[in-house]
Amino acid sequence: MPRPKETRQGNPVPEADVAAMFDSIAPVYDRVNTLMTAGGDGRWRRLAADATGLESGGSAIDVACGTGKLSSALAERVGPFGRVVGVDLAPGMVAAAQQAYGDIVQLSFQVGNALSLPCADGEFDSATIGFGLRNLADFEAGFRELARAVRPGGRVVCLELSLPPQRGWGWLFRSSFGRLAPLVASAFGHGREYRYLPTSLDGFPDAATLAATMRSAGLVDVSFRRLGLGAVALHVGRAPGIGVPGR
Repeated sequence: MPRPKETRQGNPVPEADVAAMFDSIAPVYDRVNTLMTAGGDGRWRRLAADATGLESGGSAIDVACGTGKLSSALAERVGPFGRVVGVDLAPGMVAAAQQAYGDIVQLSFQVGNALSLPCADGEFDSATIGFGLRNLADFEAGFRELARAVRPGGRVVCLELSLPPQRGWGWLFRSSFGRLAPLVASAFGHGREYRYLPTSLDGFPDAATLAATMRSAGLVDVSFRRLGLGAVALHVGRAPGIGVPGR
């Protein structure tokens, strides 16, 4: 059995290379994800949106928003009098999101860096990042920015791939995932780009360590739950201060 990788604190791949890779796969991103997860990705995003505690008229920022699926789920919760901003480093992803959801009045998208968000302190009721944390150069800094973006008491929600805690199943999942992602993507002509996805799990913090990282970033009341037989983890934390999630 391979020795586990040393836990890393960020993604070593340069941001420009990550953005370029996601630009190239934007046209097939949703289809590949749905196939690889047998449709589970949609249910996981809905659970992440529920975890924000958002209500009608609320506000949220969705970081590393990709093609906007989680952003649109948040927009449903805040309604036409709320506000959701999706931010992504890859212009191709932002363009795809705008094309898919540009008619939702309470939802907008813009290019931006997760480590330097284009927002004021405490501007939003909640902040989310779905399947994007692994791509950040500094995980703790990313959580600090998410915490900065929400008001006191607002929730920060992270939905991310994870390695199952069971050693045998974890090894089998990692081995299978490393083959499945490029294989499925190759049917759409993007097998080479999708080799990055499994390697992005190498050394990525397990769910408990990621919760500790959130606490180090200043978040409180941090908890997590495992989804997809442990292949996905949903983390929730709260910005310190007075207040409750939602309005």
